[in-house]
Amino acid sequence: MKFNSLDQNHLKNLQAMVARDRFSTGDSVLDLHAKDQSQHPARRPEAVAWPVDRSEVAAILRYANAHRIPITGWGSGSSLEGNPIPVQKGIVLDFSQMNRILNIRAEDFQADVEPGVIYQDLNEKLRHTGLFFPPDPGARATVGGMIANNASGTRTVYYGSTKDYVLRLEVVLANGEIIELGTRAAKTSSGYDLIHLMVGSEGTLGVVVGATLRLVGFPVEYSAAIATFPSVAAASKAVFEIIRSGLNPAALELLGPECIELMNREEQLGLNVSPTLFVEFHSSTAGHLVEILDMGREICNEQGCTEFRSGLGKAERDHIFKARHALGEMIIRTHPDCGTLVVDVAVPNTAYPEMIALIGEEMNATGIMGYTFGHAGDGNVHFNIPGKKGDEKQWAQIDKLVQRLVSKALDLGGTATGEHGVGLGKKKYMTAEHGKSLDWMKQIKALFDPNGILNPGKIFP
Repeated sequence: MKFNSLDQNHLKNLQAMVARDRFSTGDSVLDLHAKDQSQHPARRPEAVAWPVDRSEVAAILRYANAHRIPITGWGSGSSLEGNPIPVQKGIVLDFSQMNRILNIRAEDFQADVEPGVIYQDLNEKLRHTGLFFPPDPGARATVGGMIANNASGTRTVYYGSTKDYVLRLEVVLANGEIIELGTRAAKTSSGYDLIHLMVGSEGTLGVVVGATLRLVGFPVEYSAAIATFPSVAAASKAVFEIIRSGLNPAALELLGPECIELMNREEQLGLNVSPTLFVEFHSSTAGHLVEILDMGREICNEQGCTEFRSGLGKAERDHIFKARHALGEMIIRTHPDCGTLVVDVAVPNTAYPEMIALIGEEMNATGIMGYTFGHAGDGNVHFNIPGKKGDEKQWAQIDKLVQRLVSKALDLGGTATGEHGVGLGKKKYMTAEHGKSLDWMKQIKALFDPNGILNPGKIFP
């Protein structure tokens, strides 16, 4: 695709579509929208606009499509695969000012929101209703960004990912047309499922300007447990047995000893430095939780568990999971002279022990240091690898290691990306993962965006 740069005439016309203070070509603004939290190179856009309603978005897209100007959506920039980096320059649409919670219908278990709403803020607003929006990616992500990447997080094993909570979408297409997808009914079997086509498409098919989200009741009772193991392999086997037993944990996180050591140092958690499971259970009664925890203890002991601490209070539970969410930032602070590559794959639960074992073998064989952790309950593995900035030889070794790990995940029937999306980092694995179906994805892209202006350079190799 050939795109056009913004000339003075384009800038004048685009400026007229939004208020003067919501359009910028300033260097500092362009720099702030040139890079997400990944290791992919920054690329500055030529302009940034902050729309406040869907009509402004439609006008900008209509103009951009007619003049072959790239458009990239921007939430909070917390992506980890270069998803919002404007690699073809053009215009970034920053949705931070489209951040209204429009309506909460507690009786229907629904909320209508704009794309710039931060999901933690939504849950804070919902607190008095006894309802919440479960997907929890950790960072202060926007709902629009979560929809674009089909974000998930620590609670996915029990509650599912973002796609399970989107009932209705308002989307602006590349030509400026506004379409409404889905209904407010709890279920439907009417027509093609365009909702789930848009969720996870990373802004390459359309730009989300509104959503109706499904909510669920906040758990009446919950409890957490910490289980330590002599090896990562033993811990991952316990994960499989917990899932197979039907205990339905709300969160099931596996962390390698290097992660526990770092979290102890940063947050004074006082945990044993050993492969560790963080487990959380939700229930309607405290008595049922006691039974579940007893069964969990028995399962972990059968896999060689060296310590099982259960019944953690809310304060301790919150402290531990706060540290878990902050682990990525801790790794960056611990290695100030390094960049950190985040590897994100997912495999079937039965293959989880084998995937974890391979990571350990690769670390030992290559001498490359990394941090292994993940949402073990749904087969999602993260492997964060610090690499010296500017050390091309080391980064070449890291790249080869990552290729072997991702290829193994695919061989095991898994995916190159469990929750971070394709973006720039996982494009090269799309053919291996999807085969001929990738050609059909390309045809869908061409149908919705024939000029290729929407987030170009992403997903497709």
